[in-house]
Amino acid sequence: MTRPIVELNGVTRSYGSPPTVALNGVDLRIDEGEMVAIVGPSGSGKSTMLNIIGSLDRASSGSAAIAGHDIAGLSDAALSALRAHTIGFVFQQFHLADGVSALDNVATGLLYTGTPPRERRRLAAIALERVGLGDRLLHDPRQLSGGERQRVAIARAVVGEPRLLLADEPTGSLDTRSGAGVMEILGELNRSGTTVVVITHDQSLAERMPRRVRIRDGEIVADERGVAA
Repeated sequence: MTRPIVELNGVTRSYGSPPTVALNGVDLRIDEGEMVAIVGPSGSGKSTMLNIIGSLDRASSGSAAIAGHDIAGLSDAALSALRAHTIGFVFQQFHLADGVSALDNVATGLLYTGTPPRERRRLAAIALERVGLGDRLLHDPRQLSGGERQRVAIARAVVGEPRLLLADEPTGSLDTRSGAGVMEILGELNRSGTTVVVITHDQSLAERMPRRVRIRDGEIVADERGVAA
């Protein structure tokens, strides 16, 4: 029986006064092992949803549970621990440190897990092998192509073997070929058991995903399953 890793019930998120509503009464369940696209135009609320699913933000009302933990009831320290051990993040702009090897960039993904430095580097090497960069361990990010840098970012996100991987526009800065390679890696991670959620405005990318949650004006307007023909 599948278990939910993401449960949003009546989630609303608003900012400012008078309030601007970014999410409006959202209900969403994502089960362990799913691969899902959250797709919508700029300003639709998908980034706010990413922040709540990633426990980077809290709902104004409603409830959000990630891996069985009610976000509203967790302290900041407990939220940090949840992110360190359960959630991996991949961003459009890579966020790699120049002047630091790919190996050490990836090892930072374990910085807050209590893993000793030598073990962090050993696991980082395994993660880079996993994304096809075993021959780039000591390369500076400035020596890598965009596609390779995104693969380093993916390796950093999965080095701790998180149950949930959140990818925010992971192909947005890449050419078509590199983007396809990144999506293939995300698919392989999903097939190995990682729940993968891709946030995107790219309709063609979303159509290739097994489930598509469409969001507009802070509300889910469609929840589709099956790869489009």
